[in-house]
Amino acid sequence: MSDGSDGLYKNFVWNSERWDGFELRDDDIVISTPSKCGTTWMQMQCALLLFRTPELPAPLAQLSPWLDMNTRPLAEVRADLEAQTHRRFIKTHTPLGGLPWDERVTYLHVGRDPRDVAQSWDNHMSNMNMERFFETRAAAVGLDDLGELGMDGPPPAPPEDPEVRFWIWVEGDGESSGPSGLGGLVQHSRSFWDVRDAPNVHLFHYGDLRADLAGQMTRLAEALGVEAPSDELVDAARFENMKARSDEFVPNSDTPFWQSNQQFFDKARSGDWRALIGDDGLPRYEAALRATTDDEELVAWLHAGWLG
Repeated sequence: MSDGSDGLYKNFVWNSERWDGFELRDDDIVISTPSKCGTTWMQMQCALLLFRTPELPAPLAQLSPWLDMNTRPLAEVRADLEAQTHRRFIKTHTPLGGLPWDERVTYLHVGRDPRDVAQSWDNHMSNMNMERFFETRAAAVGLDDLGELGMDGPPPAPPEDPEVRFWIWVEGDGESSGPSGLGGLVQHSRSFWDVRDAPNVHLFHYGDLRADLAGQMTRLAEALGVEAPSDELVDAARFENMKARSDEFVPNSDTPFWQSNQQFFDKARSGDWRALIGDDGLPRYEAALRATTDDEELVAWLHAGWLG
């Protein structure tokens, strides 16, 4: 796996090299988030604000492709993006250092409490048909690069104990770093935190979206230079309403590998980790977090957002 130290972010799920040579338009929107931080939620809000109707013209995964995802041939994804006549809003899990920088482009980043992310990631992995994923990846880009990624096939089944899985996400397994984890999340958010004053960079937080969706969508509309949302559009973006239409909004609906589309929208977790590790686990978590950054402002924002 390439960790970005050379500007390249590559693992078996996505590859930032797929951005190389991509021609950006001056009104493009790039949605760059760590996994399980509200990517689909932000894509939905952008779609609602741009199309001005809850009845979108196509599934969300088609309207907002994941350019660097390894489950579709790159030429096919680029052709789809080139053919789009609406304002493009492109999904990525690549940090800013691995993306093309263009002052004409609007960059959106969403942060989230890492402890909630750990549990959402756990649900995400349990919902994934890994065999089908690898078949899809093999058909799209092949499997010849697995050796350089330290893999020889699908990853082994995770431990049965959910607390053990939580700590593996937080601390790593001591052998390899997967496509998600605490270190990667902090690195990703820091790449945007450091340029948060740039006029074309806008940071949002999962907790703020939960607390005041209407206010945050209005703030997003201002960032995009479009009209503020109506009550109808805000309601369409609410988590429970997206879950009710999961087949339309689930990621990768064009290359399905989920056990259940509804399970992807499990629940908008906030603080569920307390029942898993309790207050006794906080010093261990804090030690792992402080090993990734000494920026206390960034840490405070990750945990509570702007409104917290």
